[in-house]
Amino acid sequence: MSNPSLLILAGDGIGPEVMAEVKKIIAWYGDKRALKFDVSEDLVGGCAYDVHGKPLADETMAKAQEVDAVLLGAVGGPQYDNLDFSVKPERGLLRLRKEMDLYANLRPAQCFDALADFSSLKKDVVAGLDIMIVRELTSGVYFGEPRGIFTEGNERVGINTQRYTESEIARVARSAFELARKRGNKVCSMEKANVMESGVLWREVVQKVHDEEYPDVQLSHMYADAGAMQLTRWPKQFDVIVTDNLFGDLLSDLAAMLTGSLGMLPSASLGAPMANGRPKALYEPVHGSAPDIAGQGKANPIACILSFAMALRYSFDQGTEADRLEKAVEKVLADGLRTADLMGPEGGSPVSTSAMGDAVIAALDASL
Repeated sequence: MSNPSLLILAGDGIGPEVMAEVKKIIAWYGDKRALKFDVSEDLVGGCAYDVHGKPLADETMAKAQEVDAVLLGAVGGPQYDNLDFSVKPERGLLRLRKEMDLYANLRPAQCFDALADFSSLKKDVVAGLDIMIVRELTSGVYFGEPRGIFTEGNERVGINTQRYTESEIARVARSAFELARKRGNKVCSMEKANVMESGVLWREVVQKVHDEEYPDVQLSHMYADAGAMQLTRWPKQFDVIVTDNLFGDLLSDLAAMLTGSLGMLPSASLGAPMANGRPKALYEPVHGSAPDIAGQGKANPIACILSFAMALRYSFDQGTEADRLEKAVEKVLADGLRTADLMGPEGGSPVSTSAMGDAVIAALDASL
């Protein structure tokens, strides 16, 4: 039986630095847990443009379609700002999501006890927070037609179209309900059914999927603007939130800051099952390429490490090992280790990117 396959696309900026720590952890699992992966590496984003003249080579796209999971670092940088829109680094990531049909974006917002003071909210509001936002990723206003900037009379008009089919809504709703069954068994669906016809359809389809397939899961509906307010008022009222592409983009970034640092947050983008039963999947930290600190050893690798933990859980059926890795991260934070982004006003000496990765491996060793 062959090993599960993993394609690493480290990308730009701090991407290669944080990915180097994940590669050490992948090697640890092979050595200490007999959990081996067939790992290949390639380029995406600006570094791919530098080599191929485009942010994702066709050969790389073909590899991504064949492997069990893709692990991505980050893309982009100021040196690419003036490129044509069609070849900007971010287009490589969007192509991966679109052509792999990764329709369910899972973005957890978890607040480790050791970092509860880093949130802008009061500690009792965020301590122990563990919610999951499921964002529809391949449709909605970001992809709907017509779109563009047109001239009407004497002025220009920008047009974007919010468009959803019943099947697009139903499949991401199923992803949310399946996740909820493994968590707190509670889903809140968020839209703007009070002012948008697409929101009306969204609410109707989510309710239908619930009633016919998941009646055991508690379902509630909320307008997305009210949801944003409730996330900052008392976020622990939620378990799984399912929402569309635009609102998911906004709400997941809001939820990210409840935890204190974007450097802590992983994500998974999942699609339909492949022949082996595993979903097509791409895992990446929520943070960007942070070119201002690239190459300085200041980057926080935890979001990328936790993205690999999500891969263990959702692509490789290794929930116990995912728990082991997440607990190792929690122990390191509880022991007081911090990268620069996690330094409080009291000061101190932050550890480097590689030192944080080494500490996580030491905690993994201690778990055996």
